[in-house]
Amino acid sequence: ISMEFRKLSKVYQDVISDICHKMGVGMAEFLEKKVDSQHEWDKYCHYVAGLVGIGLSRLFSASELEDSIVGQDTDLANSMGLFLQKTNIIRDYLEDQMEGREFWPREVWSRYAKKLSDLAKPENIDAAVQCLNELITNALHHVPDVLTYLSRLKNQSVFNFCAIPQVMAIATLAACYNNQQVFKGVVKIRKGQAVTLMMDATNIQAVKAIMYQYVEEIYQKIPSTDPSCHKTQQAIAAIRAASLPGGPMASRHHYSPIYLSCAMLLAALSWQYLSTLSKATEEYVQAGDN
Repeated sequence: ISMEFRKLSKVYQDVISDICHKMGVGMAEFLEKKVDSQHEWDKYCHYVAGLVGIGLSRLFSASELEDSIVGQDTDLANSMGLFLQKTNIIRDYLEDQMEGREFWPREVWSRYAKKLSDLAKPENIDAAVQCLNELITNALHHVPDVLTYLSRLKNQSVFNFCAIPQVMAIATLAACYNNQQVFKGVVKIRKGQAVTLMMDATNIQAVKAIMYQYVEEIYQKIPSTDPSCHKTQQAIAAIRAASLPGGPMASRHHYSPIYLSCAMLLAALSWQYLSTLSKATEEYVQAGDN
């Protein structure tokens, strides 16, 4: 790693050094404490994923594959990471519980149970699903930022790299919403569904259509008795507005189908890498707690 790092131009070295330093300091902070408030949930997700989005965005701009605004707008880049990380944390509730990890914010789950582990008990399933729905609603607030970020990208390979994990995430949240299975086993999108998303998410209008499709799926499942139902409806209304036709459409370079296939494969591998990295980070933090 050191040898490869030294081969990079200084502009890239500076970005990587800065992001790795901030990430290390941030993760060390959470060795000493658990995620308590929703603000701390955002903060933890920023350290382990938002900074990845910010660092990659700065690299995209430094390479001149993308305009400088992509690297400068750290709020949008942070939202890209937070949306993915929150989706992973929400989906992985049961696996994390079995491994002794806790990343759901106490501020939210404490309104539904005395202990986070209590949500997995059959007698608490109704409260557990309500807690789940509230956290998914929280994550949905990042989608308008995600769409704005993606609309600024011009390079096709960069777009695919960034867009595919995001559409996978919204599909995962749609599968998890109001779903008791989150507390009983593993909830994953089907392989065929994942392939279709990879093939389709190649331009901003297609991504908007995909986001619209899945938030409509969530909307149809909102229970009228759910404590977060109005907030969920408001979040979906904001996504609908951002997904309407006529939004910003960035110009695209044209590449051969073979190149696009390679780019999508890279994005899929990157999604797997980030998921694995996230899990490894969580295990490291838990090891520190122990």
